[in-house]
Amino acid sequence: MTHPTVNQRLEAIWHLESAPITGYLTRLLGDLSEAEDIAQDTLMAALEHWQQTGVPTNPGGWLMTTARNKAIDRLRQLQRHGVSQTDSLPEASEEFLPESLRDSEVGDEVLRLMFICCHPLLAPDARVALVLKLVSGLTVADIARAYLVPEATLAQRITRAKRTLKTARIAFELPPAKERQARIQSVLEAIYLLFNEGYVATQGTDWMQPALCHQALRLARSLAALVPDDTEVLGLASLLEFQASRLNARVDQQGQPILLMEQNRTHWDSLLMRRGHNYLDQAFRLESAIGSYCLQAGIAACHAVASSPAETSWEDILGFYDALVQIQPTPVVRLNRALALAEVEGPELALTEVEYLIKEGSLSQFAPLHATLGDLLQRLKHFAKAEAAFLRAAELSSNQAESQILRKRGLACATHSPQDRNSPQH
Repeated sequence: MTHPTVNQRLEAIWHLESAPITGYLTRLLGDLSEAEDIAQDTLMAALEHWQQTGVPTNPGGWLMTTARNKAIDRLRQLQRHGVSQTDSLPEASEEFLPESLRDSEVGDEVLRLMFICCHPLLAPDARVALVLKLVSGLTVADIARAYLVPEATLAQRITRAKRTLKTARIAFELPPAKERQARIQSVLEAIYLLFNEGYVATQGTDWMQPALCHQALRLARSLAALVPDDTEVLGLASLLEFQASRLNARVDQQGQPILLMEQNRTHWDSLLMRRGHNYLDQAFRLESAIGSYCLQAGIAACHAVASSPAETSWEDILGFYDALVQIQPTPVVRLNRALALAEVEGPELALTEVEYLIKEGSLSQFAPLHATLGDLLQRLKHFAKAEAAFLRAAELSSNQAESQILRKRGLACATHSPQDRNSPQH
C-alpha cells in the first residue's frame, strides 16, 4: 500500500474517530487540552505506524487503544510526581477495545464533549468554535471561514475557552436536565455547522464530506432522544434528516456537483424524509414557540414533498423565510430568502435584495453571495455581469468542485453573443 493511500484513509478515519477519542480522553484525564494533545500524538503515531504496516483491520479500535495507553502513561507520570489526584488507574492494554463497547459509548462520549465545550462559563461564539474543532476535526482556518472572522481571532477564542474550562475544573459529564437549557443552543449550532461542513465542504477537492454529515445526523438523533421535549432540538433533527436524504443525488458518478433543481429526486432517501417529517410533526405537537431550525426544516419539507422542481411550493418556502428573517435577520438568511423571492416575484426584485447585501458588505468574501448574484443576472440575461459574478464566486470558493461548477456557469454566460450580453433588460 502506498503512503498517500494510507494518509487518505487515516484522514477519513480520523474525521470519524477523533471526537469519541478526545471525549474519552477528557473523561479519563479531566483536562481538555491534555486530551487534545494526546489525541494528536495518537494521530501522529498512526501515521508513522500505518505507513510501515498498513491500515489495521479495526482502525478505530487501534486508535482508541493507543490513545488510552498514552493517557494512562501520562496519568502514571503525573502520579509519580504527586500531581494526579487519581487513586487507581485503568490497566493499559495492547488489545483493541471491543467494537460493541465502542459503539455503545461513542454517542455518549461525543455528547459529553459537546456539552462541556458549551458550558455557560464560555462565550457563545467560543463554545461553538471549540466544539467544531474537537468534534469535527475542522481546522481553525475552516472554522474561521464558517464564521467569516479572521483566523487569529478564532484561534484566540479557542485558546481562552480551553484555559477557562481547565481553571474551572468542569466535570466531564452530561449536565443534569435543569442545566442543559443554558448550553443547548450552542450544541445545536455546532451540530448544524458540522453538518454544513460535510454538505458543502469549505475546502478540498470533494464537493461533500458525507462522513461529517452522518456524524452530525447521529448527534442530532442522540440529542433528540435525550431532550425529546424541545422544539428546536426536534427541528434540527428534522432538518438534517431532510438534508441528508439528498446526499446520494448531489453528485454524479464522477463526483461532480448536481444542484438541487437538477437532481434526480428518485435518488432521495425516502426513509430519511419520513424521519424528517416525523421529527417535524413531533415538534409541532409540542405547541411551543417555533424557532429557526423548525422553520428551516419546514423549507426542506417543501422540497421533500415536491416530486419535481415544477411542483415546489415556492410561496410556502418564501413564507417560511419571511418568518425566519424575523427571528434570525442575518445576511445569510436574507440571501437565501432572495432565492425564494426570485421564484415567487421574479429575479428583478430578488436582485434588489442581493445588491443591498453587496452594499452592506459583510458577505463581500462569501462565495454564495456572488453565485446568487450571477444566477439572478443570468436569468435577467445580463450575461457579461453574470459571468463576472460567477468567476468571482469561483475565485472566493476554497472547494475545488464548487469552483469548477461556478467557472462552468461563468463560461456558459460568456458563450452568448456580445449583443445579447450587452443589451439592457427592462
